[in-house]
Amino acid sequence: MTKPTIVHGAWADASSWDAVATRLRAHDFTVLAPPNPLRGVESDAAYLSSFVAQRVSGPVVLAGHSYGGVVISNAAGNAGDVRALVYVNAFIPAEGESIFAILGGSGSALDVPDPTTVLDVAGYPGAPDGDAEAFLKPETVGRYFAQDLSEEQQWLIAAGQRPITLSANAGPTVSAAWRTIPSWAVVGTDDLVIPAATQRSMAERAGSKIAEVAASHVSLVSQPQAVTDAILAAAA
Repeated sequence: MTKPTIVHGAWADASSWDAVATRLRAHDFTVLAPPNPLRGVESDAAYLSSFVAQRVSGPVVLAGHSYGGVVISNAAGNAGDVRALVYVNAFIPAEGESIFAILGGSGSALDVPDPTTVLDVAGYPGAPDGDAEAFLKPETVGRYFAQDLSEEQQWLIAAGQRPITLSANAGPTVSAAWRTIPSWAVVGTDDLVIPAATQRSMAERAGSKIAEVAASHVSLVSQPQAVTDAILAAAA
């Protein structure tokens, strides 16, 4: 039995996959949703590889949302018997690419001259020189990140968000696992964080099987069945 391992992106947490995980469980899949440290591309990928190697046996589907796409791309080669990759409103980077580089000039709501208009930036203990954590401002969540969710859901995302470091956004991809592993991509056509055209371009480059859904950046929350269907197709 294939075992989907699903990875959250920046500002989300593993609970963002709850509706998808519940649907996959109804199909008798073993589902694991590990925490994503959101500290740096290399270290986050190493953590995921270690997690899968120790917690999972047999064929694996890795699914990543947003920055989680960067992590699964870099981790899959060292994460055991990975049979497929699923990118959900996700970055699908090539070697040497970073999130900052991909979003630059894309029209993303986060690609603005003054990032502090959409993000709150704060230091953290043990940070390397110049590094900091980035949080979404509450109004950014409602306007750009999760505009198709209810106000209560938006508030919960803003209140419980996991910050990502600036260094994780700047870190280059070392290994693009999609070059050798089949991939699927769910493109949110109303995504204002990673514009649909950018998602589509990366997915086409990767040769991914593409499904489009009318959803914000958090399609896994607002349109969980479409995301579930993509994972089921990858696991078939």
